[in-house]
Amino acid sequence: MVLLHGWPGDRTDYDELIPLLADHADLIVPDLRGFGESDKHPADPEDFYSGAGQAAGVSALLDELGVTGAVLAGYDIGSFIAQTTARNRPDLVRALVVSPPLPGAGERVLGLTAVKEFWYTSFHQLPLAENLIDGDPAAVRSYLEHFWNHWSGPGYTVDDSRIDHLTDVYSAPGAFIASIMWYRSSGNPVTSYAREETPERSDRLATPIKVLWQEHDPIFPIAWADRLDDFFTDHRFESLPGVGHFTPLEAAGGFAAAIREFLAG
Repeated sequence: MVLLHGWPGDRTDYDELIPLLADHADLIVPDLRGFGESDKHPADPEDFYSGAGQAAGVSALLDELGVTGAVLAGYDIGSFIAQTTARNRPDLVRALVVSPPLPGAGERVLGLTAVKEFWYTSFHQLPLAENLIDGDPAAVRSYLEHFWNHWSGPGYTVDDSRIDHLTDVYSAPGAFIASIMWYRSSGNPVTSYAREETPERSDRLATPIKVLWQEHDPIFPIAWADRLDDFFTDHRFESLPGVGHFTPLEAAGGFAAAIREFLAG
């Protein structure tokens, strides 16, 4: 079982999920490249930090560990990386459990409501992001805290200890910039959605996938779930009432239950 975290987080996004799965599978919970305790080398964003680049890193890790036929789970960028890994290396992945992003939004990402939510993806392209935030713990904390509060559901309050931890790992010089390299590549959700094309039926992802879509995710509204059939040949859908963007923390029980279904075969 491989658990892939999101932005702005790290492998500790799954701290509440791990105890619910530890008796059911061997767990691999990495820091993705540019996050947590991983290396944060200046590098070409497309080659190393894009969906394809991150998926190549996940595949290399599984190859090194001799793992095949794993269940991959993810949310936020971890979801896209899990899907890309399944597409590029189907021998490594037998099933997926993911929350948004999922394909299908298309040019709806350019609508006024979406643009107001995705402002940060444009800000991340600017040197200003580095000048204002990178290496400054107070700025890092304020910036990350905004997203954890704004993206979470109405019943969830992020713990101060989580913000303390993420401030520490995102504040080292170069760490914040490494984390936003995703947005300087084709992983940028506005770019990828705006250029999205519907695949031929034969090119749809065949890996069995369980989609957990949150009711209160402001950047990936549940209305965008209407085209999953155009991209997946074997998917199951479940809405998560009351839940915001951070599925592993806000809906740990439901996330774990969906994973255990696949682990049970």
